[in-house]
Amino acid sequence: MDASSPPTIDIEGLGLDQGALLLLRRALAEVAPGDELRVRGSAPAWQLHLSAWCRHQGHGLRVEELADGRCEAWVTRSAQADGRWRDALSTGPALLADGELPLAEASPGWGLAARGALVEAGGPSFDFTLTRRDELWAATAGALYRQAAAAQWDPEQAIAWSDATVVPDELEAAVVQLMTYLIENENAALLVPARHLGRIHPYYREVMQLLALQCADEARHVEVFTRRATLRGSGPARSSAGGQASLRTLLEAHDFSQATFLLSVLGEGTFVNLLNFLHEHAPDPITRQIARLTARDEARHVAFGMAHVEHRVAMEPGYVASLRNAIETRYDELAATTGLNEHVFDALVLLAAGSLAPADIARGHQAVQRLQAEMAIGRKARLTRLGFTPEEAERLAGLHTRNFM
Repeated sequence: MDASSPPTIDIEGLGLDQGALLLLRRALAEVAPGDELRVRGSAPAWQLHLSAWCRHQGHGLRVEELADGRCEAWVTRSAQADGRWRDALSTGPALLADGELPLAEASPGWGLAARGALVEAGGPSFDFTLTRRDELWAATAGALYRQAAAAQWDPEQAIAWSDATVVPDELEAAVVQLMTYLIENENAALLVPARHLGRIHPYYREVMQLLALQCADEARHVEVFTRRATLRGSGPARSSAGGQASLRTLLEAHDFSQATFLLSVLGEGTFVNLLNFLHEHAPDPITRQIARLTARDEARHVAFGMAHVEHRVAMEPGYVASLRNAIETRYDELAATTGLNEHVFDALVLLAAGSLAPADIARGHQAVQRLQAEMAIGRKARLTRLGFTPEEAERLAGLHTRNFM
C-alpha cells in the first residue's frame, strides 16, 4: 500500500484466486470500518471476482472505468468485517514471567489453541477434566521441563553394552531378578502419568510437556532394564502377586494429586534410594551405569511430585487430609498381601554381599536393613516438608507399601 490518501493497493496481474486476496485482506485490515480502500488490477475479470468476495464478506464496492480501459475498485470496509472475532476468547500471555501463575482455570472452549492465542468463539468444546490450575500446577514445572529435555540420554550411547565383565552366576541371577522387579514398577510409573496426561488442558503446557518427558523417561528405563535382564541370555525372572497388587492401587488412583503423591513423592522417592543402592553394589559396570542414569531421572520425577503437592497444599491446606487418607486406604487394601517379593529381597542381600559366604550374607543383610531405614527416613522428611507433623509423618511413612513403589 502506498502512502497517498486514499489508501491504494495495486494487485497488478495477480488474480484473486492466485493469492491477491492475501494482499487485499492485509491492506483492508489497515482501513477503519466505513472507510474506503482503492484497488487496482489488470487480471482478467478480477473485478467480478472482487465483487463476489465483497458480497460474501459484507464490504461495499463500487467500480470505476479508467481512461486506459482498465478498472479500479473502491472497497468500503464493513463495520461487521471483524464480527467473527468480536467475541473471540483471550487465553492470557503465552509466556509466564518468573513467579507468575497461569490463569486459575482454563476454558474448554480454548481447546488445543496455543496459550496466548486469540480463539474464535463458537469452536468445539473439549472435554479436558484437569482444567483447574491448582489441581495440577507446580511452580517449577517449566524449569523441570527444560532440565528434562536437556537430560535425555540415548541407551545405545550412554551404556557400554559390550562390556565383557564376567559376573558370577548367583550375582547375575540376582541382577536379573532385580531388573524384572524394576521393569514392572517402571511400567506402572509410565502408565500413571500417561493416564492423566490426556486429561490435562494444554493451556497448562509446562505440566503437560513435563509429564510427556516423564513417560519417555520410564519407557527408556523399561528398555534398559529389559536389555540388562536378558544381556547374558537368560529371561526375566519372577513377578509376585503382592507386587502386582501394590502397583494396581497406583493405577486406580483417579485424583491426579493423590496419584502423583503416591507414585512420585512416596514411591519414586523410595526408588531413588533403591537405585542408589544398586549403583553402590552393582557387580558390573553396565548395571552401575543403568542405576546411575535412571536414578537421575527418578530424582527429577520426585522433584515435580513434591512441587505439585506443595502447591496444592499451599492453595488448599485441608488437602493434607486427602493425602493422609490416600496412604491409609492403600495400606488397608494391601494389608493381606505378602509385600516385597522375597526373591527381590534376597537379590538385594546377595548383591550387597557379593558372594554366598555366610559372613558376606550377614553384611549384605545389614546393608538391606540400612536401605529400608534410609527409605523410611526419606519418606518422613518429604511428608514433613508437605506439612505433616514429625510424629504423623513417621507413622505415615511406616504405612508405605513394603513393595517400595
